[in-house]
Order: sequence, then structure tokens, then C-alpha cells
Amino acid sequence: MPAIDGEQYLNRMNELKPNVWIKGEKIHGILSQHPAYKGAMQAKASLYDLQLSPELVSKMTYSSPATSKRVGLSFLQPKSKEDLESRRFMIKTWAKKTAGLMGRTPDYLNTVMMTFASSASLLKEQDEEFSKNLLKIYETARENDLSFTHSFINPQVNRSQSYEEHLTQPIATKIMKKTADGLIIQGARMLATQGGMTDEILILPTGQSDEFAFCFSIPTDTKGVKFICRDSFIQDESTFNHPLSSRFHEMDTMIVFDKVLVPWNRVFFYHRQDLALKLFSRSSFTPHTLHQVIIRQIVKTEFILGLAQKIVMTLNITEYHHIQDKISEMIIGLETMKALLDRSELEAKIDEWGTMVPNSHSLFVASNLFPKLYPRMMEIIQLIGAGGLVAIPSEEDFASDISADINRYCQGSACDAKTKSKLFRLAWDLTMSCFGTRQTQYERYFFGDPVRLSSTLYNGYPREEYIREVEEFLEL
Repeated sequence: MPAIDGEQYLNRMNELKPNVWIKGEKIHGILSQHPAYKGAMQAKASLYDLQLSPELVSKMTYSSPATSKRVGLSFLQPKSKEDLESRRFMIKTWAKKTAGLMGRTPDYLNTVMMTFASSASLLKEQDEEFSKNLLKIYETARENDLSFTHSFINPQVNRSQSYEEHLTQPIATKIMKKTADGLIIQGARMLATQGGMTDEILILPTGQSDEFAFCFSIPTDTKGVKFICRDSFIQDESTFNHPLSSRFHEMDTMIVFDKVLVPWNRVFFYHRQDLALKLFSRSSFTPHTLHQVIIRQIVKTEFILGLAQKIVMTLNITEYHHIQDKISEMIIGLETMKALLDRSELEAKIDEWGTMVPNSHSLFVASNLFPKLYPRMMEIIQLIGAGGLVAIPSEEDFASDISADINRYCQGSACDAKTKSKLFRLAWDLTMSCFGTRQTQYERYFFGDPVRLSSTLYNGYPREEYIREVEEFLEL
């Protein structure tokens, strides 16, 4: 099955029946109908429908090198700057469908699999079969339009640098033993977003030791795998009262592995920190995943700017200089992100694997900038909305005996009460609801600890030429 539509995605998920728990109870029914998952799975299905729409299919898919059938463009290994532009269009189109609010649309981890597969020969250092495994799973995913969740974070038990876990029954996921059939793993991993609603689970290496340096992919319904959900942020399905959370709520889960067998043909490497470092440093993983992330974040920023300006117009507060200053602050952030993305593609180069790779320095700057921009944009919307965001009429109010009062006293200068309420509901759901505050935290830590991100930028950014200029100026 090549590129799929939304119905095919939902049917496949319904057949999986993963082991998912929420609020102490196992979900026994169809996952795509459960309130905590329904909105996001419907939104994800709409992305698959979009890629096969007659007007977009030629731009959202490409001809498979294996079968010549149309497959998702996010699996494409770019060989030219034109390929990068094609990927950008596809990523942006999907991001616009969700206003950039779904961080784990399939293109993110499809991109990860593409970058790993492009440099799979690195894994021959441990076993040539591991290299073949990676290529096989990538090709299977490409030809069947599989989607992935992933995890690379151990449970937060003790975050001190000197902490080492020495327990008979591990907390962090570990390899307990090797068998003729594969690896037996035990323990937990954190923050698998969309856990339970994807075909596969990609486990990436974590930590700084061989003990946690393993990588594999297994089906979501593998025996012994359990997904434990956090609280759902969905209050009801009303798109009036909860315009964002009702559609785009991505469940975050902890994955528990209870003596899970990972077959050898699913293993990419194990107990090799050196291979983990090589795979991440020599492959195009970082620049290409950042490329996808920054495109989505730009789309999200455009949506936020549009929302802020619409509130300004509704309240007729354009004339105030402090409002103009706040909106300009958003514009500056947006244009800076766009410029960094453009430069990353302009300075793209072919790597040792034949992949066209966007400039990582520009993308790293953008990834350091956005975690600072996003909370400030949320604050700006709160400041512009002011007290209007505290008490907003509900959908039920407009259908009740008090509707005349609501329509009279809750109108805006440029719109009726219902339109204003829908707008302010959107602003509240984005900035003040549990869904919205999760979005802020999510963007703060999307690509890792902000302090570590800045350290990575500091240590990796080339400055030798600028130092020489100073030395030459001083005739040192």
C-alpha cells in the first residue's frame, strides 16, 4: 500500500488495538473513538486525505524508486535544492492544516527515518545486518505510509550528572538479555507523543553510556508494550468552546516495556555509544529534522500573528503605540525565522551520503530563538486580550434564554457577540487553557533543553574567520 488516505489510516489504527491506559483504566474500545484521541486522529486522517487530493497529490507525493507508485514526500532523500523546496512545500502544507499546532505530524519522524536510512552504512561497524534492518524498515514505512512515535528520554528519577541506576528491576529502559530471537528489554521511556496512534515505536539512544545506547523500531501493538497517558486536555468536542484542543490535542504517553522481545531484524544497534554519536553527528538527522520543525514553527507564528491582529481589529485598539509595538515584535520574530530558514536552504550542500542538507548553523539559531519567541507571543496575546480573556461566553449561552443579553453586551466594535466570542475562545485555548500551556512548554523543550541548545550552538558555530580578522586588525 503506497501513500494512504485518512480512512486507510484510521482503519489500520483500529486494527492494531494497542495497550493504552488513561486515568488508571485500559482503553478497550476503538482508540480513534476515545475522547482523548478522537480529535487528533481525525486531524491526522485529514492530513492523509490532503496528500491525495487531486490538486496536491503531485506535490505531496513522489514516485517510489522501488515500485513507481506515489509515496509520501516526507520520505524523500533530497538530492538537490529543488528537492529541498519540494519538501518545504509538503511540510508547510501539512502544517497549515493544523495551524502548526500538531508537533508530531507524520512528516517529522518520516524525516528522521529518511536521514538514518541515508547513512545506514554506518551501522555495518557493529553488524551489516543492522544496516540492512534500518533500510528495510525505512523502505517498508515509505511503501506503506507508516507513522511513528518515538522516545529518547528516560524517566525523571534523578537528573544529577553523577546519577547511575543500579537496580535489579530497571526504571529506565534497558536491555536485560540477548537471545537467539532478539533483545529482551525492560523499563520505561517518557514523552512518546501520539503514543498508541501510530504504526511504529522508534526508540532512540539516550544517556552518555553504552548501557543506554540502543536503537530499534517495533510495532505499536507488540506484546508487553504499554502506553500510559497523562490527563487528557479535552473538555468536550465543541469546536466553538475549545477550537484547538478539540481538534489538535496530541496525547503524551510514557511507554512501559515489560520483557518485550525486539527481534533481531528490528535492531539498528545496541550498546554502542560511539555508533549513536556517529549516526547523529554524521547523518543529516539534525539539519533535516530542524528544517521540518522550523517550517512548522513559522506556520504557527503566522497563525498567532493573524490571531493577534484580528483581536486588535475587533477591539479597535490599532491606534495605541504599545499595541503597535507588540504586534511589531511578533512580525520581527516571524521575519527572522523566515530569513534563517531561507538561508539554510540557500547554503545547503551535499553530504557524504549524497543528501542535500540545509545549513545547520542557521537552523540551530532558529531553534534557539523560537523557545524564547513563543512564550512572549503567548504573553502578548494575553496582554492584548486583557480582561476579555477571563470571562468568555460559551456556545451554550448563545442557545439559552440569556442569548439576548450575551448578544448585546459581549459584542465587539467590528463584529457581533458570537464572532467575538469565537475569536476570544481561540485566543484562550491557545494561551490559557491546559492545552495552550502544554503548547508553550512543548515549544520551550521541543528540540531539547534550551540551555543545552545554546551550548551546542556555542560549541559548533564556526568563528575562526572572525577571530583572524580581529587579530589582523590588531596586527597580532
